[in-house]
Amino acid sequence: MGKKDDFKIYEVVLEQLDDAADELDLDPQVRALLKEPMRTLTVSIPVRMDDGGIRVFKGFRCQHNDVLGPTKGGIRFHPQVEMKEVEALAAWMTFKCALVGIPYGGAKGGVLCNPKEMSKGELEKLSRRFIQALEPIIGPDKDIPAPDVYTDAQVMSWFMDEFSKIKGVYSPGLVTGKPRILGGSYGRDSATARGLMYTVREGAKKIGLDLEGATVAIQGYGNAGSFSGIFLRELGCKVIAANDSSGGVYNPDGLNAEKLREFKLEEGVVSGYPGSEKNISNQELLSLDCDILVPAALENQINKDNAMDINAKMIAEAANGPTTPEADKLLKLNGVLVIPDILANAGGVTVSYFEWVQNMYNYYWDREEVDEKLEKVMVSAFNRTNEMAEERDVSFRTAAYMVAIKRLTEAMAARGWVEL
Repeated sequence: MGKKDDFKIYEVVLEQLDDAADELDLDPQVRALLKEPMRTLTVSIPVRMDDGGIRVFKGFRCQHNDVLGPTKGGIRFHPQVEMKEVEALAAWMTFKCALVGIPYGGAKGGVLCNPKEMSKGELEKLSRRFIQALEPIIGPDKDIPAPDVYTDAQVMSWFMDEFSKIKGVYSPGLVTGKPRILGGSYGRDSATARGLMYTVREGAKKIGLDLEGATVAIQGYGNAGSFSGIFLRELGCKVIAANDSSGGVYNPDGLNAEKLREFKLEEGVVSGYPGSEKNISNQELLSLDCDILVPAALENQINKDNAMDINAKMIAEAANGPTTPEADKLLKLNGVLVIPDILANAGGVTVSYFEWVQNMYNYYWDREEVDEKLEKVMVSAFNRTNEMAEERDVSFRTAAYMVAIKRLTEAMAARGWVEL
């Protein structure tokens, strides 16, 4: 992802915000506050590498808006991290948290590096130095990081340990996505997909789709994509296609989502999976005749050039920003129900919130309790969005933003940030 694309991502956020703000006839003060991130910190991180030399990495942390509470969002280690990309993702988190009704604002962070070319020791040093640099602006009551692209439970453990050393007190609530031994929550690893499954179930009721035998195509068979396949299969759906950057697999009689996940974990790719009838290109997968399409890969995958080729009845966005604003309008004209990213993939941040609550209370829930609470949050958010969409005759995405913005506006007025 280059600089031009990253700038474009922020433009997409602004366009989605404007669409909803226009519908709401939003006060200009609120619009102005939501269009600009509250703060973005840029840091230089010197790390002594295994060869003895010092290398300086660049890192970012954007806190978009904290009117509803401490900010929350992932940190990614990636060779193409850009400030505008981080700011766009932080803004999406603000709207996502407001939509599902959890007391967080949005944040995001990133370090410009290639973790695939670094040793475990170098990654640990980088993680600890990054948290040292962020320490003045983060904390369980300020800003709570989480895993993202190429970061995981181990990186979160290093973050938490380093922060605890600096503060002189054990601070599991600093981060979410930790191992359970350090206060991680049951269900966090698959929360994004489980939340998506609940929204698909509710979406199917809305459009009269029988999920028994409903066909599913999944673009991107990583963590969110593969667990989505497994959970949708439990609802009776049939996963007929899936892909990753290596290529795609297809079987009209259905792919075993669990076995495909195991194959991907062992081989690193889905290509060559023995249960596939034939290989399938990315464009073929997107335009398949199927009931449900799950984009779980990168931004801007469904755009004005291919939106009219989509044959799915429903799109459930596991990825952030997979559909461009132009494509959204075409899909609405075509009668496709798009369950937007800020709703469909909000299960991850919701269970992160549950993890943080458990850390703050030092009282932990079993998996059944986590799943039950997640279902309640996701169904409630879906219903609020659906009511808004039907009342105002707007797309599900615009309705989701409208619900979120109304909540943010109410909080800003209550705190005296704006006078309405």
